[in-house]
Amino acid sequence: MSARVKLAGHGLVVQGRPARASLVRTLALSGAVLALAAAQAAHADDTTPATSAASADPGTATATSSDSKWKIGVGPGLVVTPKYPGSRQLSYIPFPALDISYDDRFFSQGPDVLGVNVLRGPASAYHLGAALSFDFQSRKESDDPHLHGLGDVDGGPKLKLFADYTWWAFTGSVALYQDIAGHHQGTTISTDLVASAPVGGWLFSVGPGFTWANGTYTRTFFGVSQQQSAASGLPTYDTSAGIRDIHMNAMVTYDFSRHWNGSIAATFGRLEHNAANSPITEKRFELNTLASVNYKF
Repeated sequence: MSARVKLAGHGLVVQGRPARASLVRTLALSGAVLALAAAQAAHADDTTPATSAASADPGTATATSSDSKWKIGVGPGLVVTPKYPGSRQLSYIPFPALDISYDDRFFSQGPDVLGVNVLRGPASAYHLGAALSFDFQSRKESDDPHLHGLGDVDGGPKLKLFADYTWWAFTGSVALYQDIAGHHQGTTISTDLVASAPVGGWLFSVGPGFTWANGTYTRTFFGVSQQQSAASGLPTYDTSAGIRDIHMNAMVTYDFSRHWNGSIAATFGRLEHNAANSPITEKRFELNTLASVNYKF
């Protein structure tokens, strides 16, 4: 996946438990269908201009085809993420790694199942857009004995609004995620600044960021109501909107050949304020990682 996609305007968002296996299989199947359709369209983009030119002028010995507007990369991926926000346990989940875009306008990349760059600058200097995104944050009472009595928090789709701007080697980005599944996950906003440097076939990206969460989000994942306290034995805990975490993003991408590349993107986070002090939280430090190998058509 591209560095811009993973760590800037479409940043890595894999906090919490990924969706159930059935949902992952559904996404994988949907991604495969989309990739196949895109590959066919890309092939058509590559061949149609040449065919048309040859038909229009039979005397022309060679016709030059235009570059395809499709950019397609598909392959396997692995997500490593906390079982739930504040958990000390990690989950390891296979995940379909897609990096598909058309004319830098429409895309399906990483957790962003389907997105559109409404505004974009020359040479992709900036983007402003929206996407349907899955960050898969959830929590089950069965995840840990001390969660009994708190109730389950289901994962689901979120509406993502994003903007990013690149100057030289630096990319600044902001992304808002709004729960649209009615699972009381509220709103979070992530802000990041990333510096990137190509070295041979390698691309290194690194930079800091932070995440803000509204009161609905913090109450759902870190608050303990009186009813939950009576059922779980945990003390009551009131929360409010504020900084959820500060984090550092890092990504390494390597081009093995013209068609194959691999990448590892990691976010090292530290829970703050309401999230850090919650009786639900067992570990303040978070590690979210996505590793993938992509074949580029």
